[in-house]
Amino acid sequence: MDDATRFLGAQQYVELTTFRRNGKGVSTPVWIAPDGEDLLVVTVDDTGKTKRLAHTARVELRPCSVRGEVAPDAPRYAGRASVHRDAAAVARVKRAIGAKYGWWYRALTLVEPVMDRLPGRKPRASIVVTGVTRLEP
Repeated sequence: MDDATRFLGAQQYVELTTFRRNGKGVSTPVWIAPDGEDLLVVTVDDTGKTKRLAHTARVELRPCSVRGEVAPDAPRYAGRASVHRDAAAVARVKRAIGAKYGWWYRALTLVEPVMDRLPGRKPRASIVVTGVTRLEP
């Protein structure tokens, strides 16, 4: 595992920035977990993140707070991300996130089977970030 992946994978929250077609970035605080050379994010499918990643794989990442607040001197990283919707990919990201966040994540997922039965409930997707490199300030 390289230094960038190790550093970001150790953060409690990471600001994931995906890009609109016009190049404008949209940032979201996410839980992130390392798995080999990849960084994994679990998300609800058909969100803005997954829609933006359908047309550009470019992402930027920075450590942040739960509210998405980024320290002025926070390092910035670039990578490529892809969305995976198959059951194996979603299971992989859930295992990695569960292993990192422990009971916090398990508590949130306890109600998931019930929530999955609600009308309009969207399935989960896995975002896999690769090729992470630090950007110069």
